[in-house]
Amino acid sequence: MRVFAGLAVAAALAASSSQALAQNAVEAGYLECRGQTQAFVVGSITKLECLFRPTFGRPQAYLGTIRRAGLDIGWTDSTVLHWQVYAPTNRLGPYALAGSYGGGAASVTFGVGVGANALWGGSNSTISLQPLSVQGQTGLSAAAGIAGMDLEPAGRPVRMHRHRHHRHHR
Repeated sequence: MRVFAGLAVAAALAASSSQALAQNAVEAGYLECRGQTQAFVVGSITKLECLFRPTFGRPQAYLGTIRRAGLDIGWTDSTVLHWQVYAPTNRLGPYALAGSYGGGAASVTFGVGVGANALWGGSNSTISLQPLSVQGQTGLSAAAGIAGMDLEPAGRPVRMHRHRHHRHHR
C-alpha cells in the first residue's frame, strides 16, 4: 500500500511542476511513443520510437530514451506513452522537440497498467510534455522516481529546398 501512496505523491508533484511551467504556453500537438523498459530495481531505461503530430505541419519521427532513478520493481513487456505538447507557440520548427527533458514519473502494472510522466525541457527548456502522459503497459511492476528523457530526430531532418531561378540565354 505504501508503494501506491508513493506513486500518487510522485505523480502529483510531477503534474504540479509541469503545469506551472506551461502556464504561458499553448498546445502545439501531441507526442506518442512506444517502447520497452529494462528495470534495475533502483532505476530503469526505456527505449522509445516516437511520433510528434504538431498542430501545424507534418508529423516528425523521434527516437527517445527515458532514464528513471528511484524504485523500479518488476517487468513490463511494452509501453505506450502519450503527451500533450505545450510550447511558447503552436507553430514549432522542424524537430523542435529534440533535446533533454526532466521531471517525475510513476507507474503501476498488474497485467495492464497505467503511469504518469510529466517532463519539461527541449528547445531552450521551453517545451512541456504534460500535464501527465497517458501510459499503457503490460507486465507486473511498480515504479516511481525522477525521470529524464532525451529525444533526437529519427533519421535525417528534412532540409528545405531553395527554388533556383535559371537564367535563359538568348
